[in-house]
Amino acid sequence: MLDDWLAFSLDGTPPAVDRGTVPGGRYRLLAPGLLELTPDAPAPHAHACVISAGIHGNETAPIELVGEWLARLEAGRSTLGAPVLVILGNLEAIRRGERFCTTNLNRLFRRDLDLSGPEPDRARELMSAVDAFFARHRLPRLHYDMHTAIRESRYPCFAVDPHAETRTTHEQWRWLAAAGMQAILHQHRHSWTFSHYSKHYHGAQAFTLELGKVRPFGENDLAALTGMSRLLDALLEGRPAPEGEIDSMRFFGVVTELMRQSSDFQLRFAETTPNFTEFAVGTPLAHDGEAGDIRVEDAPVAVVFPNAQVEVGARAALLVRACPPP
Repeated sequence: MLDDWLAFSLDGTPPAVDRGTVPGGRYRLLAPGLLELTPDAPAPHAHACVISAGIHGNETAPIELVGEWLARLEAGRSTLGAPVLVILGNLEAIRRGERFCTTNLNRLFRRDLDLSGPEPDRARELMSAVDAFFARHRLPRLHYDMHTAIRESRYPCFAVDPHAETRTTHEQWRWLAAAGMQAILHQHRHSWTFSHYSKHYHGAQAFTLELGKVRPFGENDLAALTGMSRLLDALLEGRPAPEGEIDSMRFFGVVTELMRQSSDFQLRFAETTPNFTEFAVGTPLAHDGEAGDIRVEDAPVAVVFPNAQVEVGARAALLVRACPPP
């Protein structure tokens, strides 16, 4: 199953057989990068789970984590008890070892998307696959979209909670705490990421999970992600997930977004500045040819996902402040 799916996805090798059995159920290779697992009978605590990785092609740890997870199932060390849609996102970018090919795939997940090109076409394919999966399986909906960050971070493992009407349950906070998440970042508006798509359009419990720093294949410390592996195993088997203490995580809310408005744009802090680094009032953050000099106003802020190389009109950083736990 796993070898055939990876060859189909990354090498373009059509499988001799596109479906078969796994312990507790069956699998089907829907398309390159799309694998569906269906249990013979859902377990009592089963969710309809979407697990995605590789939305950015150079973020390799989640891809390796998914590979080990599926290998455990194939070897009979896990038993399928929940329907799961497993996704490898930006296949060409994964092949190249690059973040994206023409544009950031993780800003395109909206139903009124009218762009053309490789990433927009893939976004439409993935949205359609998620729509069909949730329509087939009438169970509580869940989507974990797994990433790694470009920069080091004061909190190497953290979750982004997308903005949507669906309320995040306390159960999810406890699961994420046990999975090793050190911080939670609440989005303040619609962001059109893949996890936001499932939460906004399908009412799913959904998160973007940052699992350390970008590294090449073979250089990731998967032992540091043992908590996340345990959570994935529990979801696959449809059993209760391990729970941790919500107070063990720090919570932050987005205050505003730092946007790149012109080609003349520079961040005013070092490229090596970790995520969640705090800046005092008056500190220069960026210079933009249209917006001018941008400084911290009113109260200190921390910076998350700073990237001066984004396209004009895109977000160059999130400015956040600590907030109380839910």
